[in-house]
Amino acid sequence: MTRPLWQIAAIRIVVFGLIAALAQMALVVADYYFNDEELGRLLIEQQVDQLGEGQLTDGSTTHYALPDEMADLFAPGRGYFARVRTLDGTILFSSCDAACEDHFLPPTVQPPDFWVRFIQPGKPLHVAGGGTVERGGRVLLVEFATVGDSEGLIWGVFWHEVLDHLVVPMSLLLVFAVGGAIVSIIAALRPVEAAAQAADNLDPLALGDGLPTGTMPQEISRLTGAVNRAFKRSGDLIRGQRMLTSAIAHEVRTPLAIIKLELSGIDSPRARKAEADVDELSEFVTQLTALARLEAISERQYLATDLAQLCEDVVGSIAPWVLTRGDTIAFEKDGEPMAMIVPSLIRDACRNLIENAVRHSPPGTAITVRVGSGPVISIIDSKPDSAASKRASDSLGIGLAIVERVLTLHGARLVQQSSATGMVASIHFSTEGST
Repeated sequence: MTRPLWQIAAIRIVVFGLIAALAQMALVVADYYFNDEELGRLLIEQQVDQLGEGQLTDGSTTHYALPDEMADLFAPGRGYFARVRTLDGTILFSSCDAACEDHFLPPTVQPPDFWVRFIQPGKPLHVAGGGTVERGGRVLLVEFATVGDSEGLIWGVFWHEVLDHLVVPMSLLLVFAVGGAIVSIIAALRPVEAAAQAADNLDPLALGDGLPTGTMPQEISRLTGAVNRAFKRSGDLIRGQRMLTSAIAHEVRTPLAIIKLELSGIDSPRARKAEADVDELSEFVTQLTALARLEAISERQYLATDLAQLCEDVVGSIAPWVLTRGDTIAFEKDGEPMAMIVPSLIRDACRNLIENAVRHSPPGTAITVRVGSGPVISIIDSKPDSAASKRASDSLGIGLAIVERVLTLHGARLVQQSSATGMVASIHFSTEGST
């Protein structure tokens, strides 16, 4: 099952975005891991901020309580030390004794806003530092030191940097990139979808301007142009074949007329049979000519026509021929539906359907032409005996091809239904423009 283009593009953007994010993450981790000075500074900043959250103010008195998540960090022997004091030297919290003297600033020294000192180079980190933290208008000096980093606090530094400088920006980038790609692709493919819908109704013989290409992307527009040119060549080929067929049919009509004239002077049953064959062939040639001429129909020839009056005229003109074949024909109507049609073409289509019903049914068949229940024309044949053999016919089916082509030009459709007593052929016209 094929996927829409926007889904394919979105999946690929996300996949390559994740690959780029992983690569960027590896670069960030590598950059910080091998930069001990920056890593130590970031670790001190992170721990100072966390320790500073324990400041409590009660009126003019400042208290301090170690945050719960750090309660186990400064247990004896773990290698982590912390001290929190006011600027005047009052110690609010201390997790060390002699180590504080070794790693932190003396209480009498005026502290800077931030400081870092490496106790020992290399990894694991041996670093001390501190900084001032202001909470509720009170300033505290928070100091932190690690000797060996047994709990791997540097990984928290890595995660913080990745989150701040990679995950959040990359997530926003992916959201806007995927969203922008989807919107752009859908907008670019909207004229392609319209062209696909137009292609379903495209007639190679009435191509016009072909498929629209105005707002398509250049590559698809070139493909659509190639399709239009292919349709044009197909239409030219079909028209050429129709013109050749029409020319041949026109040239054959005169010899056929001469042959029939000569046969009329011969008094023989075989001559009569030959005359009937010539008549069938002449009718076939006439239908070929009519099929070729259908392509010359223009919009000006479509008229709002009363279907009931048209069919009544057809029944009146063809009735003598039907009666000579041993059948009967009747006309029925339910209202006077109107339709935009080329009257001569629909008249010929109805005649073809009536002739087809007569030729393919036994003698005594009752033909009914019914108009009504909307813009619908129905030709119904009711056989006198459903078991009777069908009348032989030399028709090559060209009449039905003409009917289908005529209906296509009118946007109508032919529905054929058979039953035990006969056949119903109905022409259903579009309700647009019909009353």
